[in-house]
Formats: sequence, C-alpha cells, structure tokens
Amino acid sequence: MPQFLTQLTDALTRAEEWLASRPVFRRIAGGDESHAAVAIAQGIIASIMVTVGSWGVGWLASAQNSLFARTTFLNPLRVEPFGVIACACLLALGSLILVRAWLRLGQRSGKDHQHSVPVIRRAILWWSLPMFFSFPIFSRDVYSYFAQGRLMHSRLNPYENWVSQLPGWFAEGSDGLWAESASPYGPIFLLFAQFVFWISGGIPEIGVLLFRVFAVAGVALCVWVIPLLAERLKSNPGWALWVSVANPLFLLIMIPGVHNDSFMMGAILLAFWYGLRRRHAASVIWALIAIGIKPIVLIGLPFLGLLMAGQGASWGRRIKTWVLLALSVGVGLTIMGAVTRLWFGWIPGMASSGSAAFPFAPIGLVGQGLGWVASLFGLDHAVVAGVFYTLCRVLAVLFILYLALFRNDLHPMLGFALGLSAVVLLAPIIQPWYLLWIVPLFAVYRVYRGLIEELFFLLSAILVLVGVVDQLSVAQWIDLTLVRIITGILGLVYMAVLIFVDPKTRHLFPFNRSSWLQARLSATEERL
Repeated sequence: MPQFLTQLTDALTRAEEWLASRPVFRRIAGGDESHAAVAIAQGIIASIMVTVGSWGVGWLASAQNSLFARTTFLNPLRVEPFGVIACACLLALGSLILVRAWLRLGQRSGKDHQHSVPVIRRAILWWSLPMFFSFPIFSRDVYSYFAQGRLMHSRLNPYENWVSQLPGWFAEGSDGLWAESASPYGPIFLLFAQFVFWISGGIPEIGVLLFRVFAVAGVALCVWVIPLLAERLKSNPGWALWVSVANPLFLLIMIPGVHNDSFMMGAILLAFWYGLRRRHAASVIWALIAIGIKPIVLIGLPFLGLLMAGQGASWGRRIKTWVLLALSVGVGLTIMGAVTRLWFGWIPGMASSGSAAFPFAPIGLVGQGLGWVASLFGLDHAVVAGVFYTLCRVLAVLFILYLALFRNDLHPMLGFALGLSAVVLLAPIIQPWYLLWIVPLFAVYRVYRGLIEELFFLLSAILVLVGVVDQLSVAQWIDLTLVRIITGILGLVYMAVLIFVDPKTRHLFPFNRSSWLQARLSATEERL
C-alpha cells in the first residue's frame, strides 16, 4: 500500500507538470497569473468528472413527462451495475480532486492571497461551467422546490398543504422525508417556484435548469460582494473569496446541488454591504429579498440595525434604528404576503422546519437520546425530545439578544456570524450547506489562520465525501450498500493521500505541520 500511494503521488506531480505546460490553461488563468493555471486545470477536469458521474448516480425524476426517465441512452450509466459503480467512483474522485485543486489554488494565489481576486473569480467560473450540466447531486431538494411550485400553481398554500397531497409527487423526485412538512422557504422564493413550474410546463428537467440559473445568480452575487465586504472590513478579499465561494463544498452544493441558499446569502451580504455604505433603503430591500427566500436570516436584522445605527451609537439611536428597520421590513413582508396570498404562513412553517431530527446533528442526537431515556419511565418520546429542542431554540434566541444588546465591542457582522452559528449548532437538524451560511460571514470579517483554518480544510473534505456517498441515486435492483462501500473506500484512500501523503497538500491539514511534529518529537525526547 505505501508503494501504491507513492506511485499515485508521483503520478499527480507529473500530471501537474504536464498541465503547467499547456498554454490554454495559462490563458484561462489570466496570463500573468499563470502560476494558478495548474490548479484551475485540475479543477476543470474534476468538475467534468463530477458532471459525468452525476449522469449515472445523480437524482432524476421518474414522472411520465420527464425528459430522461423514458429514454434509453443513459441506460449504460444508470441501469448497468458497471456503469453505476463507475459513475459513483467518478463522482467521488472528481469531488475530492476538486478539493485538491482548491487547496492548490490557495497555495498558488500568492502570499496571503494578495491581488488574487481576479484569478479566483476565473477559477470559480471555469469550475462551475461543466457542473451546470450535471444532474442534481448532494440532495434532491430541487425537486421539493418544484413540487412546492406545483402547489402554488394549484392555488394551494405550501405552508398549510404538503407535497404528499399532490398526485404522483414521489415520481417527480421529492424526498419523502419532507413530503409532509410545511415549506421552510419565504414567499418570494415560492412565487419564483410557481413561475418555474408554469414556464417549464411541469417538466422536471426544465424546472431543475431554471432553479440552477437562480442558484448560479446567487453564487455570482457572493462572488461580487464578498471581496467588497472583506476589503471594507480590513480583511483579505482574495482569501475570503477563496475560502468561501471557491470552496468545493460551496460549489458542489449550490450548483450541481441546486440550492437557493446561495441567493439567500448573496442577498443578506449585500444588505450588510449597503448598510456599511449608509445606503439604508438598498440595505432594507436586499434584506427583504433574503428573508423572502429563507426567513432564517431574520436573525440578522438586529445586527443590521446596529450597523445602520453606527458603532458606539447611544441606546436611543439604536432603539430608533431597530424600530424603523422593523417597521420597514414588516411593511415589506406584509406586501409580499398580500401579493402571494401567503401572508405570514412562513412563521409557523419556519418554526416547525426542524421538527425532524437529523441523526448527525449533536442536538438532534441528544434530543433523541433524552426521548429514549424518558420512554423507559413511561413518558412520551416525541414530547420530551420536542421540549428539549424548544429549549435549545430559546437558548439560541437569548444568545442572539445578548450579542445584540450587550456586546457593543463586537462588529455587527461578527455578531451576526456568532448568532447564526448558535442557531445552526443548537438546531435538531444540520445539513452540510448550513455551514456555508456561516463561513462567508467570518471570512469577510477577519482572516483566521492556523489550526482553525486547517480544521476547516479537513471538515470540507470530509463533508464532500460524506455528501457523495450518502446521496447516490441507484436503481433498486443494484445493491446500494455495495456501491456506497466501493465509493467510500475509494474516497477514503484518496483523502488519505491528500492528508498524509501528497507533499503539496499534507501540511495544510491538522497535525501535519513540521513545526507541530518537531514540537511533539522534542516533548517525547524530553520525557524519555
């Protein structure tokens, strides 16, 4: 095995040298930024691998009007076991090679990423282009978007009616886990979903493409505003853009995964950007757009108000700003509710959106454990777990109030980042993309180095692999467990190479730095 890993590392090095000699990739990287050409080229190849792999194991609708479900040209990839396994391996390997390309891009963008924003933007563009043509991966939430648009088109309220009430809903691709849940999305997004269902004629693949355009627009907003915010807040624009948007976890979840979170984050970041520039009307409008997509960002309003009031503002000025902001947002949300005829149904919808606990969420796991223990004493499992989740939500709200009212030493952007982190960590359900809500907020405020950054690299690689292995769409006559085992082993081997063997990347992960090793060796010698 060590010899195999050495040979693989040598092959990667030779591949880098070959890519570096290709003029086309130097031109893509921007001429004078040719040192980044290798990383960009690797990322392009990886994104092509991801796209081709998704054609075999990505999520597809099986409805009668699906463009692909009734065709046969994808059968070698989706029906034959060899094709399915090959596509799953392509997806896993491509996703992790994209992680390597991202890390190498960071290394090749100059010391501390100075003046690297243009080349990182080009990398994001070229890595995203192939993935635009992928089938949905990492989740099938896009089909839930489509089904909720169908609910709206049928003049049913998605806050009061479930996807499962639609005839043939399962064949349209929605995840059964959320089939009887109220929509967690805001009225603006539901109105857009209705438009998508109408303009697509109910054809799922056209709907996916239109939702992907929406997601890409959100990515573009983030690409534009994050360097501006970072520069304004005395952070490093190139590093902030690289660590947040160029991150493969962000790109894979937002573009092939087709998530509306990218537009939500782009909009709320724009609200803070305009708030910093004292353009309060524009700030309120973008905050309303963000809330209208996902109401979770309501928790940013107290901090946006602090930003508008100004650092060190008196209590009177802060309260006045909060009241005016609340009135403005309230009027805007009322207009949205009247236009969509959904009014404020998103409030109970948002409150109940985390009722299904995700076992990998610490709070969800603790709640389920408490419920199980309580059931041994004759108490209701669901009631006990529900009370615990409610207490955690209250704790998160109290923490946000503490940050907004009593921590005047914190910048409002940092306060929002900490408050949103508390909401995510104290929720009974955590999805990988929840992390992507938080990262840009910390990135634009301050550059974090050392162990925190290294742990983030490791977490990103792990979540990419977990997302691939967990979300595979495989025909029922093919053993899903076997496909996951093969994919997982391949991914773990490559991740081990990335973390422990590859001389270009291993020092970027925790506990592999020479200084750390030397310190531990010295401590061992002293003990001996």
